[in-house]
Amino acid sequence: MTLRDVPPFRADHVGSLLRPPHLLEARERRATGEIGPDELRAVEDDAIRAIVRMQRDVGLRSATDGEFRRTSWHMDFIYRLGGIRPTDEKIQVHFRNAAGELDFESAALAIDAPVRLQETVFGDDFAFLADTVDPEVTAKLTIPSPSMVHYRGGRAAIDPAVYPDEDQFWADLSAAYAEQVRRVAGLGCRYLQLDDTSLAYLNDPAQRRLLTERGDDAEHQHLRYIRQINAAIADRPAGLAVTTHMCRGNFRSSWAAEGSYDFVAEALFSELAVDGFFLEYDDDRSGGFAPLRFVPPGKMVVLGLVTTKRGALESKDTLKRRIDEASRYVPLEQLCLSPQCGFSSTVEGNVLSYDEEVAKLRLIVETAEEVWG
Repeated sequence: MTLRDVPPFRADHVGSLLRPPHLLEARERRATGEIGPDELRAVEDDAIRAIVRMQRDVGLRSATDGEFRRTSWHMDFIYRLGGIRPTDEKIQVHFRNAAGELDFESAALAIDAPVRLQETVFGDDFAFLADTVDPEVTAKLTIPSPSMVHYRGGRAAIDPAVYPDEDQFWADLSAAYAEQVRRVAGLGCRYLQLDDTSLAYLNDPAQRRLLTERGDDAEHQHLRYIRQINAAIADRPAGLAVTTHMCRGNFRSSWAAEGSYDFVAEALFSELAVDGFFLEYDDDRSGGFAPLRFVPPGKMVVLGLVTTKRGALESKDTLKRRIDEASRYVPLEQLCLSPQCGFSSTVEGNVLSYDEEVAKLRLIVETAEEVWG
């Protein structure tokens, strides 16, 4: 058994990385008007070159730009779709961590015109990344899945005058995503990841209750999401690997949902037409590996066994034991290893240091080499 030559790789990572202090400072200076957009982009460019070198140096086969040009892993993309805008209304998302609780406040969104792709979102960003990576490293683009556009507000966020029939909204949204996929493939993208918290949140009875209270069909919503993701990637060109990443929230080392993958597992693993699943499995919040029994032959499972929520380094023996446990449900040759989530899903980042981040990525590479090659 050997290391894989196509994505997802035996040692991989989710995407976002801790922003360096000088980049955060430049973003603040841009917000106050002290520097212009070109000056900020130059700082971003240098920071991305450095983080790409780090990913290469620890031995990763894929590299992202760390999402360094974004404030949020998903809203920076969603607000650039035509027909979607932020509103003055605020949404409170309740997070928890080992020390207590905290709330994250974000602008709500409104869909008040037909959804469409106005530009290749993150197109220039990906082109820069592709030009920066070494030839043997695969540039990876991460974007939120179509589900995230709907999960934030549900049917209530959609203007009925624009979409009296919700099916048309979904058709337009998937068409916009399909065009995005086509365009980034045209830029040379060979590794695209659709980040999706909704399919993991729906495993939590408390989350399903909240959706029911706002009028959504929480018991079947994951089936709709799976269909629409499939529609978005159905015509992807040959040679473009598409994965999805599912977690239960990641904000300043906190989470928003809990529960095993049991509720969505059978439909998710047997019907979602991606090449691989990045799954959060860093602690008891995620449940056991039994839901992996529904993963069909040929699909890869990237086990998120290394946490990004704290700096303490996992032991190789523990990681190997957990990989062995997972292999009871899905063959070892269909498994890979990664962190459970990004290190900085929002600009604030999780509570660990850059050196701890690097150590965790190196641990993943070393463990994967010892297990698979």
